Amino acid sequence: MLIAGLAAWAGLLLFFHATTGWVPILDSANLAFHEAGHPLFGLLHAGLAVYGGTLMQLLMPAACAFKAWRQEKHGMFYFCVIWIAENLLNIARYLADARAHGLPLVGGLDPEYSHDWTEILAKWGLLEQELALAFTVRMLAVALMAWALFAAWRTQRTQCLVVEDV
Repeated sequence: MLIAGLAAWAGLLLFFHATTGWVPILDSANLAFHEAGHPLFGLLHAGLAVYGGTLMQLLMPAACAFKAWRQEKHGMFYFCVIWIAENLLNIARYLADARAHGLPLVGGLDPEYSHDWTEILAKWGLLEQELALAFTVRMLAVALMAWALFAAWRTQRTQCLVVEDV
């Protein structure tokens, strides 16, 4: 049952990303975490503000995964790992838009100066590689989802074997 639920969760997320690029309730929360990350990381150092959105977007589900792992709630842990992967899909989409500037941005500011990945990649001298980087992040997301499903299956199988041995 756990594997079916996780597979359905991952499949639904992949379907939404392939069709609309947006998972309504989840991505609204992810966007709130992203936007909150800019000023929070900016408090640590002004130069970190541009990275803060992406970092917070990954740290929130990672913190939930860590807590689930510590509490040995394996199903919730794998659910959170898939949530991290879904955020990577969002990051890949945003990364791919670094030069195109086709995505709407919060606040409607001039995208030339407010697109996180335009600033980050330009700073690193990688702006022309945005599509290759986005593809790599997208493949990482799919691999992470596949790993979570396999690991959940292996965990559930191991637990069933232990119960049968008793």
